Amino acid sequence: MLNADLQSLLAVLPPVLRAALQGLPSHQLLEVIMDVGRLPQARFSERAVNLATDPVSPADLERVVALVGEFSADNRAGIEGTLHRIACLRNRRGEIIGLTLRVGRAVAGTIDFIQDLIERGDNLLLLGRPGVGKTTRLREIARVLADEFGKRVVIVDTSNEIGGDGDIPHPAIGSARRMQVSHPEQQHGVMIEAVENHMPEVIIVDEIGTTSEATAARTIAERGVQLIGTAHGNTLENLVMNPTLADLVGGVQAVTLGDDEARLRRTQKTIRERKALPTFDAVVEIVNREVMIVHPDTAGAVDKLLRGLGPGGIRRSPQGEEILSPKKSPLPESTKPVSIENQTGLIRIHPYALSRDTVERVIRDLRLEARTVKNPEQADFIIALRSRAEDARLRRLLQATRLPLYVVKKNTTAQIRRLLQNVLNILHGVPRDEVDTAVSEAEAAIKQVMEEGVTAALQPRSAAIRELQHRLAVRHHLLAESVGSEPQRHLIIHPV
Repeated sequence: MLNADLQSLLAVLPPVLRAALQGLPSHQLLEVIMDVGRLPQARFSERAVNLATDPVSPADLERVVALVGEFSADNRAGIEGTLHRIACLRNRRGEIIGLTLRVGRAVAGTIDFIQDLIERGDNLLLLGRPGVGKTTRLREIARVLADEFGKRVVIVDTSNEIGGDGDIPHPAIGSARRMQVSHPEQQHGVMIEAVENHMPEVIIVDEIGTTSEATAARTIAERGVQLIGTAHGNTLENLVMNPTLADLVGGVQAVTLGDDEARLRRTQKTIRERKALPTFDAVVEIVNREVMIVHPDTAGAVDKLLRGLGPGGIRRSPQGEEILSPKKSPLPESTKPVSIENQTGLIRIHPYALSRDTVERVIRDLRLEARTVKNPEQADFIIALRSRAEDARLRRLLQATRLPLYVVKKNTTAQIRRLLQNVLNILHGVPRDEVDTAVSEAEAAIKQVMEEGVTAALQPRSAAIRELQHRLAVRHHLLAESVGSEPQRHLIIHPV
């Protein structure tokens, strides 16, 4: 038996498509696709079904368009009194040549896993791929806060997708009020207008996607209004890497440390840190309709990501809760620092804004099995001037290749020599086999510490080798200390 809302959607379809849909599981239907010259399809979560043997004609599209609401500037329309969304495809002349009819549903119980965050007044950001249920949850959040908690809730509804098409909001949002947006580019202005004109306790907004909207979101949060929204991106890490939306979770800035501070931290002098407090207190990654990963402390999760760890979090599902340890999500293998012992052949270096001749000269002087390459995709790592570390082109390059980046302050032989000696674990006067043994021991201990969260003690070594092992631990964002007296002084690696 089809519910009244779904009947309203099927009523705008050609009769042959309505008949085909009658025999399919309507409760699983996500959307109907109609493109000129192609077979119409019904899409479900796990499959797609052709609904006819004849392709869609322009007349079929004209019939549907005549029965739905007016298409707005974002090429979306609706059916009055329902939650369904109809989006169109246009050709170069602006003519409609395709339609996506997405089923909108009001589903109770979709926020059970995150109700604790909502009740305590957190600013909450939902992430997830399209169709995973972000808007459905926003709708249920609005109803619960307005009806069950008696709060003044205002929805900023750019595409009428949360509150439905027409002037009267759908009952699914309860007594929450809804502000419609005449043009997508005006969403940020309506967000601010909602705060200034209607005294809300909660503002709900879908699809934050521009710098202006991110700025408006921060303004709302700073005025003490609870903000709940969605943004483009599947995971918290996606958001941190997105320069447009990173401000929602605190933003990222490059910080240059002093010599003493960098030596104390045992890091490069230029590091990435969170710029400010996040706009959203908590972030929820919606994996599917039954599984969520909750980050109840956005600031802490972002800080872990910027240190090269996983963000951790709490995995919530019908089976219960699982605490996700950041140590279970170390940097991907392709981003780990390079060392000679894990190379099988020539080491390839891409100099960025550095003299290739100078790098080649250092390689010859150190008698390294290495060479420079012009194409970064062929490289094992990139070296660059510190002053160029935040170049937009370089950041895009690093994001695309996932290569390690090492920096020098000046384009000089001495600095490049020191960098390569450090990166490639070169110790003068120490036998190669002794270096290899010490490195293998340290890497095995690092792996154990990261995977098991335990402390690992290494064998007694000379000061030079301990320093090498210490650098390896720091590169993996672990803590290390030398203990004991010579000749038994050795390194202990701790989890963070």
